[in-house]
Amino acid sequence: MSGSFDTLYRQSIADREGFWGKAAEAIDWHRKWDRVLDDSNPPFYRWFAGAELNTAHNCLDRHVAAGRGDQVAVIHDSPVTQTIARITYREMTDRVARFAGALAKLGVTKGDRVIIYMPMVPEALVAMLACARLGAIHSVVFGGFAAKELATRVDDCKPKVIVSASCGIEVSRVVPYKPLLDAAIEMAAHKPAHCVILQRPMEQARLISGRDLEWSEAEAGVVPHPCVPVAATDPLYILYTSGTTGQPKGVVRDNGGHAVALNWTMRHIYDMQPGEVYWSASDVGWVVGHSYIVYAPLLHGSTTIVYEGKPVGTPDAGAFWRVIAEHKVRVLFTAPTAFRAIKRDDPNGEHIGKYDISSLRALFLAGERSDPATLEWAEAKLKVPVIDHWWQTETGWAIAANCLGIEKLPVKHGSPTRAAPGWDVQVLGDDGHPAKPGEIGNIVCKLPLPPGAFPTLWNAEERYRKSYMTTFPGYYQTADAGFLDEDGYVYIMARTDDIINVAGHRLSTGGMEEVLASHPDVAECAVIGAHDELKGQVPLGFLVLKAGVDKPAEKVVAEVVQLVRDKIGPVAAFKSATVVARLPKTRSGKILRGTMQKIADGKEYNMPATIDDPAILGEIEGALRGIGFARKE
Repeated sequence: MSGSFDTLYRQSIADREGFWGKAAEAIDWHRKWDRVLDDSNPPFYRWFAGAELNTAHNCLDRHVAAGRGDQVAVIHDSPVTQTIARITYREMTDRVARFAGALAKLGVTKGDRVIIYMPMVPEALVAMLACARLGAIHSVVFGGFAAKELATRVDDCKPKVIVSASCGIEVSRVVPYKPLLDAAIEMAAHKPAHCVILQRPMEQARLISGRDLEWSEAEAGVVPHPCVPVAATDPLYILYTSGTTGQPKGVVRDNGGHAVALNWTMRHIYDMQPGEVYWSASDVGWVVGHSYIVYAPLLHGSTTIVYEGKPVGTPDAGAFWRVIAEHKVRVLFTAPTAFRAIKRDDPNGEHIGKYDISSLRALFLAGERSDPATLEWAEAKLKVPVIDHWWQTETGWAIAANCLGIEKLPVKHGSPTRAAPGWDVQVLGDDGHPAKPGEIGNIVCKLPLPPGAFPTLWNAEERYRKSYMTTFPGYYQTADAGFLDEDGYVYIMARTDDIINVAGHRLSTGGMEEVLASHPDVAECAVIGAHDELKGQVPLGFLVLKAGVDKPAEKVVAEVVQLVRDKIGPVAAFKSATVVARLPKTRSGKILRGTMQKIADGKEYNMPATIDDPAILGEIEGALRGIGFARKE
């Protein structure tokens, strides 16, 4: 595809079938589709109905057949174990075929579910692709996730086999996985027939006879398994995301639309060529890891990096620059949280100068709002385009982005640019009427969603309809609030839950966070709405200061309060903030604002299953009490 962004975008909306039918020509099909889009049963749209393909074949075998078997497919870079391994497309194909044979020997067939509970090792990718090769459905659960949460997922998807490892490795500690896995299976009503365990040298897991097998034992004597054709509309994977009821939602991804969309994005959004090195600094347990550590780079024939480490501390704030220099990374995709951590520890960017990062062409950020201060810091230090883009677990790829492979549009800090081709993004008021440019409302996407987005929830079609498709009929409700400007640029201000009502004024916590983040001493921040008898809610700020700041906390607080007054106005009623050592986050880097709000209001809360370090919540409660909040009801 060639042409300006506007031309391609208009085509993607006016002629969806023609646009995505052309994109699908880049994928190998066992059988072509009867229809590009089956729209006979809205909101359950299906892409490439009647077609058959195999995702693992498209990720691996076809590149070997095209003569590129000796190209490196996967680089495993593990500073926590001080090892680097490179695996070619041919080697990866052989390993996946062999492990597919092992799963088949354990009774896994097309349509069966397999849970994968693994650290950031190549075997995690092998297991995912082996499931795809068999036509089985994988469900990856973040390694080290709490036993209760793992048990919930076991009962929901009922796996025939669980693939795990003896342990994961954090910066300075080993995290045994097997006791968590055993406890989860004990809690669950459903019992998997087998568990395959990768024994790592740092921790030897205790195996249960008759159920558990070592990885090497499972592979012993197996025959490599061929690729099994599946329907384009068959599920490739289930990925659980938190639900408001406490019951996680199993987001389903299909095979056909997913392969077409993700392959398309590598060239058109990220401007990648086959053979170049792409690094998504995430985890396979999250949607970013599924899409951009595993599937998109391999579908496109790129080299992907599997990184077992942190942005700082492995060994220092130069960790990312070492990887980029050593492996000649072209595009880095990570969360703004990672860059805020780097900026906090190395505000002057001194570590960057120690490495040759001239290979880097662009930095993409997603997962949490990218505040302008972080974007500007990255632009100044890296001297490459820094692209904020916006997407969700449900969408699988970017809803809005600056598509570098089509046409680089002017950057507006605070905006992930415009809706990407295929996405018809609109802003509606609570009454369902379109909002004016610049007016905050509910961000929605007109149906049908493009290929690669979720067609349903696992065994929960009514929940899919009610949670996402009912409030605004004919639209997908993103649950994000924001606005479109006069140029069609999208601004994500907050989750709809984070729009606070101060004395009748609807205010975005995200807008206030932008102001706080612009203060030269602030490395990270968050704003929540706390209950107030007079005004309904008042905003509260949390500030993490940069390394080396010796200014009294009270002075920084006074300065940010004045800054909000200057930039937003007295209407914000922003008068309270507290300095904290760190913010509570999920393991994927999202700040747990909802939990912080409950603590501030003195309400009971459940420990979030995805929290990185539960001890932080006690620190937050102490800080809030220091400014008159967190009093029990």
